Amino acid sequence: MINGKKIIVIMPAYNAEKTLKQTYDDIYRDFVDEIILVDDYSSDNTINLAKELGIKTIEHSKNKGYGANQKSCYKEALNNGADIVIMLHPDYQYTPKLIPAMASMLAFDEYDAVIGSRILGNSALKGGMPLYKFVANKLLTHFENFCTGENLSEYHTGFRGFTKTVLENIPYEKLSDDFIFDNEILALILYKKYKIGEISCPTKYFKEASSINFTRSCKYGFGVLKISLQYMLAKWGIKLNIFR
Repeated sequence: MINGKKIIVIMPAYNAEKTLKQTYDDIYRDFVDEIILVDDYSSDNTINLAKELGIKTIEHSKNKGYGANQKSCYKEALNNGADIVIMLHPDYQYTPKLIPAMASMLAFDEYDAVIGSRILGNSALKGGMPLYKFVANKLLTHFENFCTGENLSEYHTGFRGFTKTVLENIPYEKLSDDFIFDNEILALILYKKYKIGEISCPTKYFKEASSINFTRSCKYGFGVLKISLQYMLAKWGIKLNIFR
């Protein structure tokens, strides 16, 4: 708990058995009130390991997708009285040690949402991000900033936190069940004039760390372009898709 705010860490998990314990062990639980893992029908031992570690675990009866997993995470966190929700992937790509700093940015009402940026501090390539993903990230972010009028260093990190107010006022249940969910929710947060803060976050790319392949990355990229253009049209009064 920070500043009287209940902090819940959520973990959208899929085949995270090899990295879950390492991720869990690095969470400063003096600052975290509860940890919730939602398993998206893993084929490995993620569920049993999570339960052995004492993590509250929700199981999907079938694979629903990354976006759908997040929806279950946020719903469960709100149902458990969260004031602040921090999403942490259990694949150890992002360091859990930044959770107190991210939560503090929200707990003291400085920001409504916060993202752990791999681009700030030039840690992305040093951490092993593939060059094509780094270049795509930079180009897409530049285009998104142009369309939204913002100046974020990136929109595509999976390490992020939200206040209860944001999650209760963003219709995230209507968003995609796929990876583009990440971009849609940030676009809506900005569209509704909430304030997003950033913190430099080192990242690690290795065999066990989850990452979408080239084909799905391209699909995600085109989805980002579409959402960005729709955002710009919505500012002009032409409201399509998620901005209606």
